[in-house]
Order: sequence, then structure tokens, then C-alpha cells
Amino acid sequence: MEAQSYVLKDVPSEDRPRERMMMVGAEALSHAELLAILLRTGTQRESAVLLATKLLIQSRGLRGLVDMSIEEMTSIRGIGPAKAVQLLAGIELGRRLARSQQGDLPTIRKPADAADLMMEQLRYLKKEHFICLFLNTKNQVISQETLSVGTLNASLVHPREVFRAAMKCSSASIICIHNHPSGDPTPSPEDIALTRRLYEAGELVGIDVLDHLVIGDNRFISLKEQGYM
Repeated sequence: MEAQSYVLKDVPSEDRPRERMMMVGAEALSHAELLAILLRTGTQRESAVLLATKLLIQSRGLRGLVDMSIEEMTSIRGIGPAKAVQLLAGIELGRRLARSQQGDLPTIRKPADAADLMMEQLRYLKKEHFICLFLNTKNQVISQETLSVGTLNASLVHPREVFRAAMKCSSASIICIHNHPSGDPTPSPEDIALTRRLYEAGELVGIDVLDHLVIGDNRFISLKEQGYM
């Protein structure tokens, strides 16, 4: 019972990140302290800050947290499903904030606009994600949808699914985007073949495929600019 007899003033300041944040601001806190605030509590033997530090070690740094699953997080003693969900929610909010823009719907005027919108969401992922941006007649992004996760090939990404999703949101045109986990955005022969297949299908159904971007680590390649469309 003595383990429960301490009071807050007896806890070292480094184990009280919420108090430190109120005193000095979020910018002054370490990665571990910010994660500790999301975790809220530690265990009987470890503070929330120490638990957060173990999580950072397991993920090999802050970037690695982006791709951790609930199962991987809960494999760490002291992190249950509730804590894992809180962490993943915080990470997802950070992703959405990174790609959000002030004011009206994002407008795509050139390939770099689409790349900027999706770069932070895709650049750290360990699996290939194929995403479509659906645009209205003003080239504003009205919706986006992840259509496949895994190695990109024709069996995973079928034009039928792409244009069904486009029709569902009354899209006038689409931009296809996927990432290369290697960080190198050089398109593969499969990327090029899929691009041509989607472009031809778009001509048939009357929905323009404006571009297909391959996202690497802070780099991208536009297959339209490369002359494949």
C-alpha cells in the first residue's frame, strides 16, 4: 500500500509533463513527454514518460510511430488497447493537420499541389498505399479514398473500383497517387502499365485521370510529366 502513498509534489518534474506543458508550453517538451501526455498514465513501476521512451525505442523514433499497429503497441507492457487507440488518434490528427489547408477545398493546379497535399501522409508508410483524389470541375479536392494497401499491381487496383468511387462522389476528374516505401519514387513498369490502363478507362467513362503521382521520401514523380499519359 505504501506504493500508493506518494503525492504529486513528490514526483520529479520530468515525470509531470502536463504540468511542464502548462508552465513552458508544448514546444519545450520532448517527444517522450508529449507521448506521455497522450498515454496519461504509466504502470506501478514505470512513469508515463518512461513508458513513452520505451515506445520510441520500439518504434525506432518518432517516424516509426506512424506505421505501428495496435498489436505492435500493445506488445509493450503497460500499453493496452485504450492507450494504443489514443496514440493512433493523436498520430492521425497530426497527419490530417499536416495536409490540411486554410479556407476552401484544396485546389490542384499542378502535380506539386497534389504531392504537397499527400506527402506527409504517405512518405513514411512501410506498405504501398494506392489513393485517389477526387476533384470537381474547378479542380478542387472533394474527397479521397485509399483503394488498396500492399504491393501495387493490376489485381489490387482495378479501374472498376477507381471509377465506382469517383462516380459515388460525382467527381469530374481524379488524380491517382501511391507511395514507394523505399523512398525512391522512380515508377516501375507495373506503375506505368497501371497508369495507362486507368487513363484509357477514364476516357471511356468520361472521367479524366489527370495524373498518377509516385511519392517517395520528400520526393515525387508525376507520370504525366514523364510522358506516360
